[in-house]
Amino acid sequence: MSDRRFFIKGSLAGLAMACFAPAIKAVASVGTTTAQQFNPVKKLRFAIASDGHYGQPGTDFKKDHENFVQWVNETHAEEPIDFLIFNGDLVHDAPALLPELKKQYHDRLKMPVYAVPGNHDHADAAIWKAAFGYEDNYSFQKNGVGFVLANTSDTKGTYRCPDNAFLKKELDKFSSLKTVFVILHIPPHFWVPESPFVECKDTVSLLHGYSNVKAVFHGHDHSLDSVFYTNKLPHFFDAHIGGNWGTNYKGFRMVEITEDDKINTFQVNASKTPTLNQTKL
Repeated sequence: MSDRRFFIKGSLAGLAMACFAPAIKAVASVGTTTAQQFNPVKKLRFAIASDGHYGQPGTDFKKDHENFVQWVNETHAEEPIDFLIFNGDLVHDAPALLPELKKQYHDRLKMPVYAVPGNHDHADAAIWKAAFGYEDNYSFQKNGVGFVLANTSDTKGTYRCPDNAFLKKELDKFSSLKTVFVILHIPPHFWVPESPFVECKDTVSLLHGYSNVKAVFHGHDHSLDSVFYTNKLPHFFDAHIGGNWGTNYKGFRMVEITEDDKINTFQVNASKTPTLNQTKL
């Protein structure tokens, strides 16, 4: 794991900067002057977070989740958040903890919550529906924006491509919408060799076939909080809110869509840890 973290954190972070393009504006933090100036009327404002790893041995996972609930509710009090999406690895190899996590933490958030499984959740459709009321592949729309959440693992934690038949069916259903986002815990492309992702050429080709798919959001790699591209399609990462490795800070991503369908997204350094993008050689 340590070799993987070093390689990904060093090589991918540099590549992300090289690949970044201005298709979607990225703002350093919610408190900057730039972010405050970008304040037109919004049709939708949501948060996305990943990798809480509730129950992971050797971590203070309860404190991590207490902090997260506080951070998100404070952000919501400053400017309302329509909903929050958890993008996988909610628990750590213990699906029996999902109801506890939902009751003790998710239900205390001041906005609706959606979630999709990650490889450490070890969940199938039945497990997910029992915990959250909907299956592991799910879609919804809010204020004219579509969201497609697809499972990229199984009960053994295997890295898998999403169900492309499900993706196509939901993307076709949302074909009249101007903006659609896809949520996949494990990314469907190797941006560099030996990355902890999967190569899903058919999935990437499918996503490229819908011009209204404006971005894909991923978790899984705790060391990434930037953007990569497949052709012109941006894939965003949001660091982590728990676990025992990753970025030096814990945080989440905000996404805002204006009434004229402009998109603004930025990463929130919620723990306010001062060291960012550290690399040790």
